[in-house]
Amino acid sequence: MASDLAMTILPGMTVKVTNPNDTYYQFQGIVQRVTDGKVAVLFEGGNWDKLVTFQTSELEPVVTTPKEKAKAKK
Repeated sequence: MASDLAMTILPGMTVKVTNPNDTYYQFQGIVQRVTDGKVAVLFEGGNWDKLVTFQTSELEPVVTTPKEKAKAKK
């Protein structure tokens, strides 16, 4: 299944950190780059931005619906 997940994570997607031992556990960010089984994720929060690299097995894509996106813009 990890290989299937690696294929579904692409730049521009929103992902969530699923590793409970990681500082960024449950944080959501935007994929910037995918290389050799590693994914660079950009986290933005108020007055800070952080680019962190994860293994693909530590991430899962976040599925958002158009309705959720409209609520977020308000």
